[in-house]
This record gives sequence, C-alpha cells and structure tokens, in this order.
Amino acid sequence: MRIPTSAAALAVGGSFALAGLVAPAAHAADPAQECRSLGVANLYGEFVEGDDHHVPDAEGAVAVGGDAYFAGDDAKNPRSFSVGQELTPGQVAALPGGNALVVAGNLNGHNTQVMKGNGVYGGKLTGVLEAHQGKVGPGASPIDFKAEFAKLRAASAALAAAPRTAGTSVQADTGKVTLTGVDPRLNSFTVDAATLQLAKDVYLKVPAGSVTVVNVTGGSYDMAAAGTTGFHLWDAGTSAFVLDDKLQSAAGGGIRARLLWNFPTATKVVKNSAAAWAGTVLAPNAAFELGSGGPVNGSVIVASLAGSGGAETHHYPFTGCLPAVVPTPSTPATVPPVVPSGSPSATTTPSTPATPGGSATPGASTSPSATSSAPAGGKPNASASVSPSASAAVPAASASASASPSATATAGGNLAHTGSGPVLPLAIGGAVVLAAGGGIVVAARRRTARKA
Repeated sequence: MRIPTSAAALAVGGSFALAGLVAPAAHAADPAQECRSLGVANLYGEFVEGDDHHVPDAEGAVAVGGDAYFAGDDAKNPRSFSVGQELTPGQVAALPGGNALVVAGNLNGHNTQVMKGNGVYGGKLTGVLEAHQGKVGPGASPIDFKAEFAKLRAASAALAAAPRTAGTSVQADTGKVTLTGVDPRLNSFTVDAATLQLAKDVYLKVPAGSVTVVNVTGGSYDMAAAGTTGFHLWDAGTSAFVLDDKLQSAAGGGIRARLLWNFPTATKVVKNSAAAWAGTVLAPNAAFELGSGGPVNGSVIVASLAGSGGAETHHYPFTGCLPAVVPTPSTPATVPPVVPSGSPSATTTPSTPATPGGSATPGASTSPSATSSAPAGGKPNASASVSPSASAAVPAASASASASPSATATAGGNLAHTGSGPVLPLAIGGAVVLAAGGGIVVAARRRTARKA
C-alpha cells in the first residue's frame, strides 16, 4: 500500500531527529552530568554588552555591544590596538562570521589591527582599521548582545544559587585568602566581596582537571582596596603554589583554564593594576575597570570595560564543564524545548548599543539594568544594577575541554549543551514525534481501506 508522503516524511524525520539528538556527544566530559559553558561569550576574550575602552591589546577575540574606543586617553599620543594575535585557526572558524572583532556601535581607534579573522562595526569608524588574515568593514552585528547577556545573567545567578561543593573551605587570614577544594570534578565556593578584597594574595588549591567556580557576593568588588597582587594556584606536580603569570601557571595552565570568577550581583568590579588576575571573570552586570598594568589571564564577560593604561586581556579562554543547575519548578514540569548540540544558531540583525534586561529561562526572574554612556572624548562611564533571581537555569553550552570551541557558533541562539542530562527529555520528545508519525500512517491506512 502507498503511504502518503507527509506521513512517511514525519515518521522518518522523527527517527533521524531522535537518533541525532540522543546520540552522546563526542566532547562529553562525563556521561553522568550535563556539561554547560558560556555560549557565544566563551568564544571571546572580551565580551562586553556596552562600551569597551582600553589599550593596547586583546590577545583573543573582542565583541562589543556598544561603542569601542581603542585609541587611548591621550589625544596627542594615540596608541595602537591589536586583536586576536593568539587565536588558532579553529578558534577563528568558530567565531560568528569569523569575526575576531565585533563592534555593534562606533569604533574609534587610532590604529586598530585585527591580526587573525575578520572585523565588523555597525556605526562610524574613526581612525585606521586593518585585517592581517581576513577582512574588515561596516555591517550588522552577528551577535544579539541583549539576548546573550540575558542568558548570561541567568547563568550567573543560577551558579551562585547552587550549594557549595562539599569539602570546600574558604580561609581568611591577615592579608591572605585561601580557597581549598577536594572534588575531582567541580569545586564551587562562595565568598563575600568584603572578605576577598582584603587579601593581598589569593591562594587556590584544587585537584588538577577539576572546574572551579568562585561565587563572589556583594554589589561591588575592589581588588585595589588591599592591593591584591598575586593569584597563587596549586601545582600537584611540584607540590607547591605557583604565582600565575604569562610565563608560568600551575598544571601548565590547566587550573586557570577551568577557573571562573562569578559576580552575579556586582555592578562594579575593579582589578588592581599591579595584579595578573588568573581565570575568567563573569560579571554580566558590572562596569569592569581593567586598570593600567597587569593583565587578566582569562576572558572578561562584563556590562562595560574600561582601562587607563597598558593592561591587556590574555587569551586563556574558559574550558571548564559547568554543572546543570535546574531550578525547582513552580508549575508542573513539562518537557523542555530540544536544544541541538553544538554551537548557537546564527542571526544577523543589526545591533545597537545594548541595554541589559530580559529573562532568558522559564521560571527565572531577572530584572537587571545596565547603562553605558560615552562622554566627550569617547571614554565611557558605565553603571549597572541588577536583581537576578537565584532560580534561573544555567544556559547550556559546549562541553569541550579544548580551548577551541565548536566551529559553527553564531549569535542569537541558545547556549548549546552536551552530555547525558537531556537524554530522557529528548527521548520522550522523540517518542512523541514518532507516535505522531505512526498515528498519521494508521489513519491513512484506514481511509484507504474504507475507499476499497
């Protein structure tokens, strides 16, 4: 008997969808847990919702939802700014449109050099912009900054609401804070900003290969308050703490690559100019002051960014596998929407300087607000306020422990995930699709029988 084309297509399509979505991902680090990361933001060394104002360099990729000012503060002695020098070919390919530099607003740069990849700006260009291994020019932003930051705020709040890992401890001594964890997979700490900013030195001792999340509570954090200068990471190979630096790091950089500093409610974060800050900073509501000297040895994901001197962001992207943090539902549970594994989907809607806000996840309640403005001279003043809900779910993302994310990531999509956590919901969803297809086939057969 001839089966109608629509019924056959639905049944076969449901089979392929089920097979493709339930199959374990190649990069799943642990089949016993979902693996989530930071989505599109994870591809960039600087991911800024508002304005970005600093010199001289960003070793990784840079994405700016507002205006970028890369000429320096001295109009008589403008400086050059380079982007993406340390990117690998795979990391360039993973960027939305291959763009190592995305500026949704105006780009003011005396001499901005995109070393690897392409560059795009949405407003007015002042100064020189050149690409060494790609192309640059005006165009729509390939990133929906408002949507991405809504998801990042939800992720930040959910990570902070999760209970600390059993066995972790925070010890505050005079001029010193020591964070100790023993879990081989994940060590989640909570420390208030007032305690952390009293430390002249910060020590972290966790097993090599584990992911570390340091949740810092409070409305602001000022590393310069006590003159914090050193981040010391435990190296099991030498049984000693190593002062993190460009030229040295514990476990060959493996500890800082899985170290995330989470500031869910801070509206201002200040890095001491003399410090090299180890790890990635997630402060989606904060105006971040980079300072004038030492670098961040990791990525910076913030509402706005400003630096007054030679401070840089070094290309050490976060490669950790974050846990799935699921809120307690207030309504009967439903099967969640299916999120394909891999990188977010693409949109190329023109973007204007983004205003934080929005809620990304059902059940989450976020009421953030951030503004970033550029007074005369191009230097931005940024302020932000937030009241994120602690019940937001962590957006899903790539599980790869590699520094080179998936090669098809573009903007506006959901943060992808890997691992076995969603297998049951996906199996249910796939079964529903298959059952629907089978029902259509049976109905078609009955109609044919009656005609006969």
